[in-house]
Amino acid sequence: MENAEELQVQPEGVQPQETYVEDPSIFNYSPAKLPYNPFLTRGCCQPPKLFQKNDLVFQHRCSKFDSFDWLKDIPVTDGAKNLDLVEVRFKNSRKDYFRVPPDMELIVGEIVAVEASPGHDIGIVSMVGEMVRFHLRKKNVAGTDDVKKVYRKARLADIEKWIAAVEMETSIMFRSRDIADNLGLQMKINDVEFQGDNTKAIFYYTAEDRVDFRELIKLMAEEFKVRIEMRQIGARQEASRLGGIGSCGRELCCATWMSDFKSVTTNAARVQQLSLNPQKLAGQCGKLKCCLNYEYDSYVDALKGIPSTEVRLKTKHGDAFHQKTDIFQKIMWYSYLADPGNLLAIPVDKVISILEDNKKGILPDKLEDFTKVIEKKSEFESGAGQDDLTRFDHL
Repeated sequence: MENAEELQVQPEGVQPQETYVEDPSIFNYSPAKLPYNPFLTRGCCQPPKLFQKNDLVFQHRCSKFDSFDWLKDIPVTDGAKNLDLVEVRFKNSRKDYFRVPPDMELIVGEIVAVEASPGHDIGIVSMVGEMVRFHLRKKNVAGTDDVKKVYRKARLADIEKWIAAVEMETSIMFRSRDIADNLGLQMKINDVEFQGDNTKAIFYYTAEDRVDFRELIKLMAEEFKVRIEMRQIGARQEASRLGGIGSCGRELCCATWMSDFKSVTTNAARVQQLSLNPQKLAGQCGKLKCCLNYEYDSYVDALKGIPSTEVRLKTKHGDAFHQKTDIFQKIMWYSYLADPGNLLAIPVDKVISILEDNKKGILPDKLEDFTKVIEKKSEFESGAGQDDLTRFDHL
């Protein structure tokens, strides 16, 4: 046959060698070219496969769930007891610590079956070794006697059941929203997380007021045939699960790299001299933007040497009040009460000396003697004219 493909026949008695070929898409992939990945919320760029070494999928270091082990190359001191705890991550930002049996050794990225209530759950090892001890001390976790334990490394049957459970989460979330809407409940179901053994499902929801969802749980348990647990989350956690684009044009920090939330107050905006405009200070969650805390400490340190802006400067020419401050250049602008439109730039050290003289009853002649000349920056040069066809005529 001319077009028949040649078949390579293996000689009898010779078993084919099973070789593992590393999938290059694990480390170099384009999200637009990949199909829908339900395991992206677990921190992996593609679903686990039953025929390959799955720890490579969960060690790609491209998600916010990964933790850099900077104590890995530091030797343990003599006499120190090896910690038998590991950190295991689940969906989104849910992590917990589990005790490892003495005869088991785990590495980051391995899929394990851990103790749950009831049954068992499937998670991914995210941290081992001394980093776990450091984080326990950082979180002020005193006792570790009530820590749940790791049952085993995930078997083939465990991974198959885990994949089937994860793939149902999206469809069940939309179905549960329909059920809640039919009951007239004022709540929004944001996410669904199935337990690894497919016997329990956690429904995350947001609501303004208290919700009586007893009938909802009854209907969902009858339809989905699993144990139902409802957990209420805040607006920040909702935004981190849904994702989106911020006003800066980048993907939301809470949906990419932030793993915990710190309280944000309007004092952070006041210290940075930002306009207290709710439309500009609020993020997509409706709360104050988390990025207000990023430079807060720098502004607090810079403000330590700047005097109070409520005290007026007294001169023989008249009193002057504060207009604005350039914190990092250490320049304060003042204007006379009689001429508020004329701003005078005075260095901070000069302002301090004037205030000290005022306390002693000494009045300088005028503030113009202390002003600093501010160099004007060059105007922005547009590159629109670089495409002009006649730009080379003068050469």
